[in-house]
Amino acid sequence: MDQFTAPPYPRVADAPAFARGKRRVLGWAVALLASSLAALSGLLTLWLIGYETGLVPFLAGLVIAVLPVPVYLTLVLWLDRYESEPAWLLATSFFWGALVAVFFAIVVNSLGVLVVQSAFGETAGDFYGMVISAPLVEETAKALALFALFLWKRDEFDGVLDGIVYAAMVGLGFAMTENVKYYAEAVSQQNAVGVFVVRGLFSPFAHPLFTSMTGIGLGLAAHSRSRAARFLLPPLGLAGAVALHAAWNASAFLTGATENGMIMLASYFVVMVPAFVALLFVVLFALRREGRILREQLRADCDGGLFTHDEYLRLCSLRARAGASLGALTGRGLGAWRERRRLHRAASELAFQRHRLARGVAARDGRDREREAAYVRQIQEILRGK
Repeated sequence: MDQFTAPPYPRVADAPAFARGKRRVLGWAVALLASSLAALSGLLTLWLIGYETGLVPFLAGLVIAVLPVPVYLTLVLWLDRYESEPAWLLATSFFWGALVAVFFAIVVNSLGVLVVQSAFGETAGDFYGMVISAPLVEETAKALALFALFLWKRDEFDGVLDGIVYAAMVGLGFAMTENVKYYAEAVSQQNAVGVFVVRGLFSPFAHPLFTSMTGIGLGLAAHSRSRAARFLLPPLGLAGAVALHAAWNASAFLTGATENGMIMLASYFVVMVPAFVALLFVVLFALRREGRILREQLRADCDGGLFTHDEYLRLCSLRARAGASLGALTGRGLGAWRERRRLHRAASELAFQRHRLARGVAARDGRDREREAAYVRQIQEILRGK
């Protein structure tokens, strides 16, 4: 194993230290400004909710909305097991939904409803707010984060599964803050149990499900070689998110207007459940595809002696990866578990980097061979340290 050496890839000259420092300072300044604006918009959103509902209902709604979130996040992160996304990108996606997208949606939706109500009456305003404005504005606000990741962090947006994970993070953040409002109102009206059953038990993944349509569109575009597909699939995914959201909200509007709960129940089993099941099949298909990519792209490294055949089999199987991680944790402790996780991530990054280049969906920018060599060296270092 130690005899394996990466090909002598040419190194690209580093940028001058002053230029690197300047870019770093500019990046930190932009990040600080963006974080401050996001925090401010989130605080304004929570203040508006608390002002409308009162302090005690607001605090109760906040607790009820936040408590189940770690469980939902764990379930979403469990999906992305071949190549875990960077924690800071996942956190950015979540807080975009929880802080920025919600604020944007509340402002735009509220103004639109007021205009329509003043012109056409309260019923028309309610219909516009629930069935037209909310799906369009909310899904667009959530999608902005996904489009930003797709355009500026393409190396972390490898396909459909990444699109679903990032979309689910944005949707969970949005749903958490939105639920604070609904739960607080329910507490003030002494209907907290009923609202929690509907939103917390029957449809906790509604927003992640809606926004996953956008994520799927972007994920398909990410590994498509067709320029037309890369252009059309993202807006089609967003349109699917808006349509699914509108269908669900329409059933809620009709239920309230007719006082017939069977309408929403029928929508739940005819629209939401099949859509969720279909999403799970998409996830399973995407996981199988990623496993196939690893087997294809890492075979040469196994033959070349970078790792043994047994290690190759472990790296290309979710079950074997889980077993190896658990064995490292129980046998050698947390440090060994972290090294095993680093090995899994480096192998996945290496395979997906090669796959993007092989399909021509990533441009050869003069640094691709250096990146590949860096992953190989990282794998060597981890394996030698075992």
